[in-house]
Amino acid sequence: MTSAEDFDRWYAGWTGTSAADELVRRVLDLPPDLESTSLLGGAGLDEVVQALGLAKGRVLLDLACGRGGYGLEIARRIGCRLVGVDFSAVAVEHARQRSGGDFRVGTLTATGLNTASVDAVLIVDALQFAESKTAALRECLRVLRPAGRLVVTCWEALDPGDERIGPRIRGVDLARQLPEEGFVDVEVVARPSWWALEKQLWEALLAADEPADDPAMRSMRQEARHVLPTLDGRRRVLATATRP
Repeated sequence: MTSAEDFDRWYAGWTGTSAADELVRRVLDLPPDLESTSLLGGAGLDEVVQALGLAKGRVLLDLACGRGGYGLEIARRIGCRLVGVDFSAVAVEHARQRSGGDFRVGTLTATGLNTASVDAVLIVDALQFAESKTAALRECLRVLRPAGRLVVTCWEALDPGDERIGPRIRGVDLARQLPEEGFVDVEVVARPSWWALEKQLWEALLAADEPADDPAMRSMRQEARHVLPTLDGRRRVLATATRP
């Protein structure tokens, strides 16, 4: 999937679903009401909250927010103000109806937000979808206030020349790209436990019964068949950086 229309159809398949959401929450150990369409587990979410370093009342941009699950949970924990941006109008409308929060249609490279208007930016498992990773990082830098934090969870190829791995993930090299785009205090760390949990989820999806009326489950199982054979060529990373 690459376009907003692709993701609109995909998110529409999650409307009213229960089997896929319940399995994802159980395996990833997520809060009972968190609607995830990413692969960050509960322990990873705890790390992200700490890495953001946000105080109550500050502004968090959840960029490529999907249905808003992670950002809403973080805002609940911290008491920060949440702005969610995603290029899927279906996902944005779902998040608005569920929470009444500030969710907007925009892209990784054009959020529509004012310059220096947020205190932190979070991108969960979505940076690879930007047509230009560097343009997306520049947009994050632009909307951040001075000393604002960027936190990214994503994948990188263990070997950038491994053609089993799609070009979108092979194009992510945050240890190089973040400083090049003006960020400081850059740290990119591998999270093998996240990788292992993701593998566990894909395997659980393939082992689960597939309800005939659950398009989300069918979609996730199809993705599992695609991802598992090359998962050993990826690493899960947590990247943090600061706007000067």
